[in-house]
Amino acid sequence: MSECKLNHSLEDVKSKYESQAAFLPEDMKDLFKQFFSKEHSQELLNEVFHLLKKYDLAPSEEKSERNNRLYLVLKNV
Repeated sequence: MSECKLNHSLEDVKSKYESQAAFLPEDMKDLFKQFFSKEHSQELLNEVFHLLKKYDLAPSEEKSERNNRLYLVLKNV
């Protein structure tokens, strides 16, 4: 994934999540609920946004890598 210089708000991340939720693993959805109930650094918000961005269009190998990173982030916040 390319580097982005934009800062994404929590609302941006929520919106991106909602647009991609149907494509994410079912067990990840509760982790996102917990994630959205807390405050996070700008860096973390940006990372999660970009992991979700065009998730539905990613090849299966890339989805697997994104899932691994999302689980790591979501389970440790």
